[in-house]
Amino acid sequence: MADYTKEFLMMTKAYEASGGDPASLSDGRIAGLTVSHRKILRSNDAPGVRIDGEATPTGVKAKITVDPGANVEYPVHLCFGVLPKEGIQEIVSEFHVGDGAKVTFLAHCVFPNAVKVRHVMDARIHVGKHASLQYSETHYHGEEGGVEVLPTARIVVDEGGTYRSLFKLVQGTAGDLRIDYEADIGKNALCEMDARVYGKRNDSIRVKESLYLNGEKSRGLAKSRIVASDHCVSEVVGEAIGNAPGARGHVDCLEIVKGKDARASAVPRLLVVDDRAKLTHEAAIGSVDKKQVETLMARGLTEEESVDIVVRGILR
Repeated sequence: MADYTKEFLMMTKAYEASGGDPASLSDGRIAGLTVSHRKILRSNDAPGVRIDGEATPTGVKAKITVDPGANVEYPVHLCFGVLPKEGIQEIVSEFHVGDGAKVTFLAHCVFPNAVKVRHVMDARIHVGKHASLQYSETHYHGEEGGVEVLPTARIVVDEGGTYRSLFKLVQGTAGDLRIDYEADIGKNALCEMDARVYGKRNDSIRVKESLYLNGEKSRGLAKSRIVASDHCVSEVVGEAIGNAPGARGHVDCLEIVKGKDARASAVPRLLVVDDRAKLTHEAAIGSVDKKQVETLMARGLTEEESVDIVVRGILR
């Protein structure tokens, strides 16, 4: 029991360092799941939310169910992490949000000491008819760049449903990060995916977001804001496929290159199958705005401090 308590306290400290509220991991009113490496440290249900978790040899399987019609009062808090310098963690998860339900998730993935850590997230997400799911995910991978993170999500949004996600990694290094999200969007449904990453040192970043607009008057947005500095290499692939009348999709990519050795590429892919669908995209790759940097330097900041403020403003 002492080891459990010690590990839970260490996870809450890492959770707090990544921007989370540690008190939320112990609040009995809040549904949540805390996983350290291959251990489930805490699993808590709440009215309208049921969490079923099972430890595996390489990580955890979890199924989270939100009852039809439930309006979940508090955000569901998820915390996944590996505290040692080395390790493998595989999370296989299912999210089922019942018809007409409304829920918000706050997730944090923390690897504060990573030297050789591999984290795999395989998620299946189903948003029912006229239901709403908001998923905010914050990562902290430590300062050494010794982490490989592979998050994959397959999302289905039924008629009239709404799914919004935010992936954010702006502190520490990214390591080897490969995001692959794909959404099947139904009639009158909405899906918005937003990724914001600050790459440093020898980080390698690849973001792929795909919108399949399969329902009549479905709507989708794939948005990314990536900063590549030092020797970082980044690639963004944004896809939108218009398969239904009245479908609307937009791909929005902005990448900032900071330093002569960083590299960035953007690949928007649009495919119209139904000629009554409309797809658009905008992609921009450039450097930090010099006028903004000069304005901040005139107020007494160094060039490095000024550039950092501008970059964090882009990622805000």
